[in-house]
Amino acid sequence: MDKTSVNIKSMPFPNQMATDAEKESKEYGLNVGKAISGEWFKRSSNGSCRYYSKFGTYHNLRLYARGEQSIQKYKNELSVNGDLSYLNLDWSVVPIIPKFVDIVVNGMNDRMYNIKAESQDIMSAEKKNIFQERIEADMVAKPFLNQVKSKLGVDAFNMPEEEIPATDEELSLYMQLKYKPSIEIAEEIAINTLLEQNEYHHTIKPMVDYDITSIGIGAIKHNFNDQSGVKVEYVDPATLIYSYTEKPDFSDCYYFGEVKSVHYTELVKLNPDLTTEQLSKIKNAGSAWYEHFPILSKYQDDFFDSEMVTLLFFNYKTTKRFIYKKKKLDNGGERIIRRDESFNPMQTEDDRFERIEVSRDVWYEGILVLGSDELIKWDLLKNMVRPKAATQKALPNYVVNAPRMYKGNIDSIVKRMIPFADQIQITHLKLQQVMAKVVPDGVFIDADGLTEVDLGQGNAYTAQEALNLYFQTGSVVGRSYTGEGEFNNARVPIQELSSNSGQSKMQALIGVYNYNLNMIRNVTGLNEARDGSSPSPDALVGVQKLAALNSNTATRHILNGGLNITRKLSECLSLRISDILEYANFKEEFAMQIGKYNMSILDDIKELYLYSFGIFIELDPDEEERAQTEANIQMALSRDQIDLEDAIDIRLVKNIKLANELLKVKRKRRLEAQQQAQDSQNQIQIQINQQSQQGAAQAKQAQIQAESQAKISVEQAKTNLELQRIQAEVAAKKELMALEFEYNMQLKGIETNNLQTREQKKEDAKDERVKKQATAQSKLIEQRQNNLPSVNFESNEDSLDSFDLSSFMPR
Repeated sequence: MDKTSVNIKSMPFPNQMATDAEKESKEYGLNVGKAISGEWFKRSSNGSCRYYSKFGTYHNLRLYARGEQSIQKYKNELSVNGDLSYLNLDWSVVPIIPKFVDIVVNGMNDRMYNIKAESQDIMSAEKKNIFQERIEADMVAKPFLNQVKSKLGVDAFNMPEEEIPATDEELSLYMQLKYKPSIEIAEEIAINTLLEQNEYHHTIKPMVDYDITSIGIGAIKHNFNDQSGVKVEYVDPATLIYSYTEKPDFSDCYYFGEVKSVHYTELVKLNPDLTTEQLSKIKNAGSAWYEHFPILSKYQDDFFDSEMVTLLFFNYKTTKRFIYKKKKLDNGGERIIRRDESFNPMQTEDDRFERIEVSRDVWYEGILVLGSDELIKWDLLKNMVRPKAATQKALPNYVVNAPRMYKGNIDSIVKRMIPFADQIQITHLKLQQVMAKVVPDGVFIDADGLTEVDLGQGNAYTAQEALNLYFQTGSVVGRSYTGEGEFNNARVPIQELSSNSGQSKMQALIGVYNYNLNMIRNVTGLNEARDGSSPSPDALVGVQKLAALNSNTATRHILNGGLNITRKLSECLSLRISDILEYANFKEEFAMQIGKYNMSILDDIKELYLYSFGIFIELDPDEEERAQTEANIQMALSRDQIDLEDAIDIRLVKNIKLANELLKVKRKRRLEAQQQAQDSQNQIQIQINQQSQQGAAQAKQAQIQAESQAKISVEQAKTNLELQRIQAEVAAKKELMALEFEYNMQLKGIETNNLQTREQKKEDAKDERVKKQATAQSKLIEQRQNNLPSVNFESNEDSLDSFDLSSFMPR
């Protein structure tokens, strides 16, 4: 049999505008496989290729990350013309890089997260709006509903009264924290169930995080088949191939693939139609491939390498035209029927048929035997993942992320540490070399000085005795003068020899060692506060926490890379769950399997395919964030701005932003409640004061009334007394008046009698006078007639009671 030769050439990809029948042909798939192999396996002038160069680079990075890198470069550094016979060193690698890698990876594993699903379809939006409108109705009608509750005893609220938001901001926060429809809970449980079944959190994700940390890229693969359901598999980035991209999430790649080596007998499982002749030809191609790339012997030395075949498993994205016949019905409706590409009806005025063409992305999967033209498989990929919002797109089965990639070049923190780790290793070897050449301190013995010393025993003073005396007691016996009386220059026969030949070199090497160690910390951001190796005793706790926080920030891109893979995988699993529940024959068993731990959501699980979900990762806060939030909670508790139940609710919120917002709302409500309580207390106090004042006023009024009543009583008594006095006085006056009247009457009678008497007397006197006048007149007449002498008319009776008027006569 002729020996198979390997000849890989750069080939263009086949025409994307080819018909669907051409794309389904194996010739088209073979051209795609050859184009991919040409990009990755065409040897350059030095015999290397893109794939194995990448493979070797990743292999070397992983060795450094494990502390198992080759020591040959260090031997070359210390050897003289390749000769190491004079060096007796410990060539073990100083595991500096593994320590920092473990710090990052284990720190990522300690960060807990939750996969959250948010429904984004119209039905969910309507339900959410209805729920929100009910809350808004309670917010608006709260005063009226409180009156109804207080007067009629009917609780007409749609939710607990104490949970009703007061503002639009509180409403938005309430919707984020409290509103969780059962369909979203069912979706989250379904995704987590699939991840647990595939041991994603315990096995796959730690491997992906380690890859992102050590080589800068992580990858996984998800697929579905009728036998095993949804499967999530770890993908070794060293064997991964992909089209050129500049995006960290590889979202614009149009092909992905893996290179795997299998025994040629396993090919029958991949394609049962392979003949013995084809298997033999493929086996020869595998042997030729190993001969074509001698670099493989560096990584594989299996006895069965000659029977191993290198296969390229690849997925290729292209477009496929979907043809539909649109038929107009008699009732005015329309019907759409799927047709093939040959359907092209003649268009007439009365034609009721119409051809509709829709172009959608599809993925083909193929298996190519590298080094040959044998294409084992080329089929349209089954169970493709399509977003419901954009069904013309199809997501790949591979989820890849490289957080630090530029122009196709991928960076990692291990790559940054390698130059300084090499210097640390060389410094460590140099330290061993210097330490091996360092000699201990010795003593100088002057033999001439010993001969001049006489211990008085008759024996000579030997060097051994002098050394024994010196090492046991530290004393030295000597003579200042010789036996001839001359000055003895060797009066101190033993002197200590101090050797300092290696101290300065060792200190310099230790300084170089520490310098390179600090450079590793500087280029990676993993400072002493992060690993806790040598915290400064003078640094405050807050300063150390700040340094640790800055270190976490320096490696945040690695954490985000792993979380982005988890989020993208969860999105794909969500779409696969919908497809299974809508199309798969075992959808009932699948629903029961997911909902077996929570039967209450079983009905919701069966309806998951009706909804569209947005997937996001809710990362638990780290220690520093939790400490800050806890400090805020403790401060609020100490000021009585929240109670213990509020603190428990805030601690349960994983999102720091929402937790702080909830703290603000709880604090605001607490202050409002306290203000209301204070106002109520003030109102009660005012009422008490008013009542007290009113009571005091009433008491004062009663007192005044009593005083007034007393005064009135007194006045009444006075009045009564006065009346009695007046009555008595009146009575007395009446009696006096009566008496006076009687007296007056008597007096009047007397006066009247006197008056009558006087009048009588006057009349009598008048009569007497008249009589006298008549008498006198008659006498006068008689006188004149008789011419008689004058008549004396004075009476001899002009005295009163012997009182006469002679006493009044002038003397």
